[in-house]
Amino acid sequence: MRRIERCFERLAGQNRKALIPFVTAGDPQKEVTVPLMHAMVEAGADIIELGVPFSDPMADGPVIQLACERSLAHGTSTLDVLAMVKSFRESNSDTPVVLMGYLNPVEVMGYEAFARAAAEAGVDGVLLVDLPPEEALEVKPIMDEHALDLIFLVAPTTSDARIKLIGEAGSGYLYYVSLKGVTGSASLNVEEVAGRVETIRNLAKLPIGVGFGIKDAESAQAVSRVADGVVVGSALVNQVDKHQNEPAAINQAISDILSAMRTAMDT
Repeated sequence: MRRIERCFERLAGQNRKALIPFVTAGDPQKEVTVPLMHAMVEAGADIIELGVPFSDPMADGPVIQLACERSLAHGTSTLDVLAMVKSFRESNSDTPVVLMGYLNPVEVMGYEAFARAAAEAGVDGVLLVDLPPEEALEVKPIMDEHALDLIFLVAPTTSDARIKLIGEAGSGYLYYVSLKGVTGSASLNVEEVAGRVETIRNLAKLPIGVGFGIKDAESAQAVSRVADGVVVGSALVNQVDKHQNEPAAINQAISDILSAMRTAMDT
């Protein structure tokens, strides 16, 4: 059983939901990322989504766009991100790590070379925002060969037929984008999310993580009542930006947010 599947199975047995924080690797400095990953686990994270910085992050709002710029300004490469995961694995063999990013850096490296290196580093899943399932036929067998889950996005506008296709093509979990627009959008209608999650459950068998628009303990708690996992990104990356010259303050600020979310979700 793969780490992501094992994580969701364990949480289901405990009647708990997955807390899935996102940060951009190498932001604001390369040496900050691994200690931050450990701090997030200590604060209650169940799965870590690690953003691979890219120069044209089209699905992301200004907060994560700026995080990518800061990371790239310090020369963070895909190989650097894999090295961070490998370092994290030296003392954490349990927490699943998902790389979230865009297809271009993977294509530049080559699918086989990327998948092999990611598996060797200890990566568990890959979410490529601009890789639709219809075009993943070449990629999926390679990811499967290296025991990497290929995770896909489901949008509020995704048709039932495509949800079925995504459920069949993906593994690990489905990432439901709760809002139309980019990351960091302002409003979240939990009733609408609940309705869409119920539809997805009837069409796909994978756990469902919900992201976009989750900013605090209250919204995390509300979404955790209807989803299998809660993904929080921009609210955390905002803290990196705010404290970018104080690495210790970054860890503390993000830990405080995640601890509050964990407590609310488990209530």
